[in-house]
Amino acid sequence: MDYSLAQVNVARLLAPLDSPLLSPFVEALDDVNAEGDRAPGFLWRLQTESGNATDVEGFGWDIGDSHGVIVNITTWTDTQSLSDFIFSGRHVAIMRRRREWFQPVVEATTALWWIPAGTRPSVNEAETRVRHLRQHGPTVHAFTLRHQYPGPDAVAPTTQTSNRLCPA
Repeated sequence: MDYSLAQVNVARLLAPLDSPLLSPFVEALDDVNAEGDRAPGFLWRLQTESGNATDVEGFGWDIGDSHGVIVNITTWTDTQSLSDFIFSGRHVAIMRRRREWFQPVVEATTALWWIPAGTRPSVNEAETRVRHLRQHGPTVHAFTLRHQYPGPDAVAPTTQTSNRLCPA
């Protein structure tokens, strides 16, 4: 069986999405999403009729004292393709400014896991993976780019550690 990489990341908003504070972020979304859609190894992303996922409901348990949580779920052919996209182009420029728009957090906000090729992860599944990662740290069930696990069909089931760190 072939597998794809599922990825979720969440962010707690410092202000409502329609606020002037978040307007640079919101204005960049279409370009960043289009760049991601064209990226080598990209397969799918959660989106609504608006073309993005900012109005997808999920992670209500993680709102805290923020103005809400936004959710991004994508699938990729492999961790390298995801990493190449995250740390390049418009996406990395937006990541460098994330402190302007999102609350700082100490717990995991991004989780990766392997899914059967051609399937799409749900928001509920993504929530389960983030909770697992927060409780247990990186495992084959939910891991990070820094502490990776190969897909179930990999020849040698060993963990990989990436030295690539967030540039922001």
